[in-house]
Amino acid sequence: MGKARRKERDGDGCPGGGCSGPGGGATGGAGGAGGGDPKLYLEEAVLERKLPDADLRLLVDLPAGLDYNEWLASHTMALFEHVNLVYGTVSEFCTMSGCPDMIGPGTRTYLWFDEKGKKTRVPAPQYIDFVMTFIQRSVADEAVFPTKYGRDFPTSFEVICRKILRLLFHVVAHLYAAHFREVALLGLHAHLNLTFAHLTALHRRFSLIEAKETEVLRDLELALRLSEDSNSTQNNTNAATNDTTATGDNPTSSNQKSGTSTTSLACINATWDGHHPASGDEVVTNERTNSDDCPTSA
Repeated sequence: MGKARRKERDGDGCPGGGCSGPGGGATGGAGGAGGGDPKLYLEEAVLERKLPDADLRLLVDLPAGLDYNEWLASHTMALFEHVNLVYGTVSEFCTMSGCPDMIGPGTRTYLWFDEKGKKTRVPAPQYIDFVMTFIQRSVADEAVFPTKYGRDFPTSFEVICRKILRLLFHVVAHLYAAHFREVALLGLHAHLNLTFAHLTALHRRFSLIEAKETEVLRDLELALRLSEDSNSTQNNTNAATNDTTATGDNPTSSNQKSGTSTTSLACINATWDGHHPASGDEVVTNERTNSDDCPTSA
């Protein structure tokens, strides 16, 4: 398993043992990009994923005869490793000064809940360190993730996995909201999109994450055609295009019709100049709402 805990720097860590029983809550809604940032992860140039033809809904279906907890454990551990690896490639850009809040797309800000249920606003690198430390400890605990023959999963195993997947979703949301430029320039956007697709397929198949958590990336889910709604929309668009062509009209591309640009990676680099959260001018915490919309428990 990949190294789960990123190096502590800028004085971050787990004060007072706050990582032993964490939770992550969110404030704010799923509105437009915070501070006017364009959602560059929706640009056609980066809407690709590894294994593009794979139907992940089939890959997460529980095989006949296999224990549900075993299946859930294998997918949860795989997602942990992939999210941890992708974040590790850009963690040097996620600093205490550049990411003073754990933000997601739109007006979403994630708050940390310690083992006593106390809600705290912490910088993104510290929040993610808490997340990875908690998950690593859970995965390494034989009482939670048993690896020896004859050891049973705890009765609360699904609840624990729900919490782990919810926290991993927070990290993925932060990567898209604050560090997608670096991810794309490193050529890792397809890996991030596949990880998001895997997480989406798993939680939709077994109802593991609440909709109010995942709504902030609903537009990406539709753009990547990860749901039946997006597939039907795509089919309708294709049918409309075919009808227009048959009548002899001069059709424009679907991207032009919808207003979506076909920005290249080079253009993304230029577009983001001066708009990266590391500059400290894009994350405006006082513009984010403070209504708590997530429970302290999974």
